[in-house]
Amino acid sequence: MSFRTKKRKKGTRFRGYRSHSRGFKKKARGSGHRGGFGMAGTGKRGDARKTLILNLFGNDYFGKDKALRRGNKPAKLQVIDVQQIQDNIFSFKNDKNELNLKGYKILGEGEIKEKVKILASAASQSAIDKVKKAGGEIILPTKKEEKAESKEVKADKKEVKAESKEVKAVKK
Repeated sequence: MSFRTKKRKKGTRFRGYRSHSRGFKKKARGSGHRGGFGMAGTGKRGDARKTLILNLFGNDYFGKDKALRRGNKPAKLQVIDVQQIQDNIFSFKNDKNELNLKGYKILGEGEIKEKVKILASAASQSAIDKVKKAGGEIILPTKKEEKAESKEVKADKKEVKAESKEVKAVKK
């Protein structure tokens, strides 16, 4: 019994043949068996293209999205120093000798000489001490007030939605 030393490649044998040894001819044709377009198959478990994705997009491609994380975002406050308040005190003052700085956090950099009442969203302890030393005070919102304000905002949004639904109903 003799063995064949050289074997012909299958690719040459199946040229021009309908199924090219893939069985039923429909299985070997069309986009139905392609697997997808473009970035298809690059999911978290699609490790075949993982290095490509990491090179293109970095490590931020995989993992949870920040938008999906629930919870309250802390309010982003603007920052202002006690010295800046002293320098621009006349532009902040109103009729009652109050400074309305809601949306600001007051920091204790510098000095203040005026006796003023400041309404602010947040303040550092050093800023509070410096304003008290000058004879003034910083009034910060309590948690109850913050919750009441957020409830008012939610109620306003609900009213706007109800009005828009009424307008849509009238248009129909």
